[in-house]
Amino acid sequence: MPDVSIILPAYNEAPVIASVLERIRAVAPPGDTWEILVVDDGSDDGTGDAAEAAGARVVRHPYNKGNGAAVKSGLRAARGEKICLLDADGQHDPGEIQRLLDRLGDHDLIIGYRSGGAGGGWTRWFGNWFYNRLASYLARRPILDVTSGFRAARLAPMAEFIPLYPNGFSYPITSTLALIKAGYNVDFEPINVSKRVGKSKIRIIRDGSRFVMIALRIVSLFSPLRIFLPIAASLFAAGAGYGVYTIFDESRVTNTSVLFCLSALIIFLIGLVSEQIALMRFERRG
Repeated sequence: MPDVSIILPAYNEAPVIASVLERIRAVAPPGDTWEILVVDDGSDDGTGDAAEAAGARVVRHPYNKGNGAAVKSGLRAARGEKICLLDADGQHDPGEIQRLLDRLGDHDLIIGYRSGGAGGGWTRWFGNWFYNRLASYLARRPILDVTSGFRAARLAPMAEFIPLYPNGFSYPITSTLALIKAGYNVDFEPINVSKRVGKSKIRIIRDGSRFVMIALRIVSLFSPLRIFLPIAASLFAAGAGYGVYTIFDESRVTNTSVLFCLSALIIFLIGLVSEQIALMRFERRG
């Protein structure tokens, strides 16, 4: 059995997949300690056949399901205790795989931090910056690159949250927040990123809103008060402030002030109950 499974989710990457696999094999250690697993996500350009001809183990989807679905298939099919995920479009340098794997001695997930920039113009840069700030707030720790698809991990923690991973492009943010909120050791390692071959399949506006919704959904599963508490505090501050104003201006407390304060109390209590349910989920699993 291999020690490490290198997983490449691929969709219509036939022009570059063979060269990517050749570069991975060039840096692989001697012996059969690495397996290279390509998940062909319903490609119509012969990506799976090209990967198979290049010597990779191929898992095929009968139709295109999405990047997250390909990753889930790869995790289910992986045989190594450790896994490394990277894009099949040639952006990531296979020479950095071993450096990420070496960091797993004390960690469960190492994410490749694109220190040289993510490419794709200012819209991609702004989108990644926004997602990193949002994820940092939700996780209560700095998140340097939540959308990076280049990461090494232990298979067991990654496979534990497979039901939570979406089928689309927001798998990286889901897996990152899930492992952090579950208490696993997560860290970042600087990597370099090359310009991809072909056109990116991610659309900043279409997929951006999905990333935000996925982040909020994950935090509602693991730390609901990070959502409910700011909303409750804002409503209470608005109600109390308006109440003080009406006392001095009209010598009475209006129904609007009372409604805001009661709404804040209800939202806070719902968040508190949700927090306890989230804690019970982990206690039962443990």
